[in-house]
Amino acid sequence: MMNISQMSTIAVDVKNIYKTYGKKTVVSDVSFSVEKGEIFGLIGPNGAGKTTTIRMMMDIIKPDSGEVYVLGEKFREDTKNKIGYLPEERGLYKKQTVTETLRYMASLKGVTVTDERIEEMLEHVGMLPHKNKKIEEMSRGMGQLIQFLVTVIHNPSLVILDEPFAGLDPVNTELLKGLILELKEQGKSIIFSTHQMNQVEELCDRLFMINKGTEVLYGKLDDIKHQYRENSVFITYEGNIGSLKGVTDSRQRDEYAEFFLDSNTTPQDILQQLIDKRVTVNRFEIGTPSLHEIFIRIAGVNGDGNE
Repeated sequence: MMNISQMSTIAVDVKNIYKTYGKKTVVSDVSFSVEKGEIFGLIGPNGAGKTTTIRMMMDIIKPDSGEVYVLGEKFREDTKNKIGYLPEERGLYKKQTVTETLRYMASLKGVTVTDERIEEMLEHVGMLPHKNKKIEEMSRGMGQLIQFLVTVIHNPSLVILDEPFAGLDPVNTELLKGLILELKEQGKSIIFSTHQMNQVEELCDRLFMINKGTEVLYGKLDDIKHQYRENSVFITYEGNIGSLKGVTDSRQRDEYAEFFLDSNTTPQDILQQLIDKRVTVNRFEIGTPSLHEIFIRIAGVNGDGNE
């Protein structure tokens, strides 16, 4: 049971949850917490257990064991109205207009919205001219934005987004990023599940990676990248480097060279050698893998199938 101080800072607390279907364990001893006012990444390959974990947080399915606290309490019927959930499988009534959709979906959460509020939300995302269009008349990207508005129209404290950028063009992707950051500024807690690691790096404060049903990464992004950092340096330069003492291998990238160092050589040693060689250094940084590279290293290129 959480104490009062924990309840004031934690939006979601997942404790040692398990889920088994037949002989297959889909989620095994998973624990993490989501702090209030943060964007939290929930990542993993296909079949890793992400969607099952989200469904247990949403009380759509029950864990076999373990506990889930949402906004300081065990999940209750009225908890649903405090959550905005954008599932990976989209679902809007195609024959309804945009305005009818927003009004109806808000009513399901016990909220009555005025025409002025609906128009304000639509204008914010550039969709006001389409307010009387039927959902079936809209492009996939436009429908995605309406689905997002449906997710947040009742002003939830916790927002869960499952693959929110799927099918969006670059312009609408940037628009949605801005909307997510606005939610954070409002003090909302956002759980963000995606396969797009560049979006996780750009948006998330912390992350949890699940693979084959178990935890493999958990914490702040910078700490995780530091943990997987290799003893290498990235250099963009002008001149002739020649050979460098302490370098075991090198790799030429599109815009820079990466040099791998032996265990007795520091980045400062390499920089001093470059200075001594009178090489012009335009960029010099300690090699840190991207989250995408870490993801591939842990999970491989392909997942294990569907959840």
